[in-house]
Amino acid sequence: MVTVRIWDLPTRLFHWALATCVVGLVITGNVGGDAMAWHFRLGYAVLTLVLFRLAWGVFGGYWSRWSNMPASPVRVLAYIQGQSSTQHLAGHNPLGSWSVMALMVFLSLQVATGLVSDDEIANMGPLSSLVPGAVVSLATSWHKGWGKLILIALVVSHLLALAWYRWHKHQSLVPAMWHGDKTLPEAVTPSRDNGKARGLALAWFIAAGLVVAAIVSLGG
Repeated sequence: MVTVRIWDLPTRLFHWALATCVVGLVITGNVGGDAMAWHFRLGYAVLTLVLFRLAWGVFGGYWSRWSNMPASPVRVLAYIQGQSSTQHLAGHNPLGSWSVMALMVFLSLQVATGLVSDDEIANMGPLSSLVPGAVVSLATSWHKGWGKLILIALVVSHLLALAWYRWHKHQSLVPAMWHGDKTLPEAVTPSRDNGKARGLALAWFIAAGLVVAAIVSLGG
């Protein structure tokens, strides 16, 4: 058995920050009223995190890269049929890869629709005045309806999967997302997680925040 750094610090911080923001978004969205100010702030934070993760999936640690996710249909089918490997134990397995990508897609869609939504009461997305009314109506309907439900379903399925791996396969996946390391039956490529990599991650995060600020400012 060998211990390997799988999840670099930027990936771990992203994961827990995103989880916190999503919980906060659900709570503030349901509370409404004055809490909507925080709902918008959390939405901007999620967009920043998503943009960062898209970049980090290219430049980040080995196991955080999109190119190293075993998401091809062939690998998914093989995994479902019980054909697993050390690679699947190290990073995301094929089903987990699709779960991550689905979450990224629907989070992006949810934030995008939030930017142009208008509840016609007191809350307007910062870009709602820049798009046609029909688009605003459609975006608002999705954001408050199916978009919200799908995201909650994805989060619940993620938690159920963690529980299933813990109790059925006796694999606890959460600790590695805290400290970054996994103990594996054989050595695999470790993720780069040094000061230079973390500095690069900070630069990408700041760049993502500036992009979000620029997007929001378009609404005047």
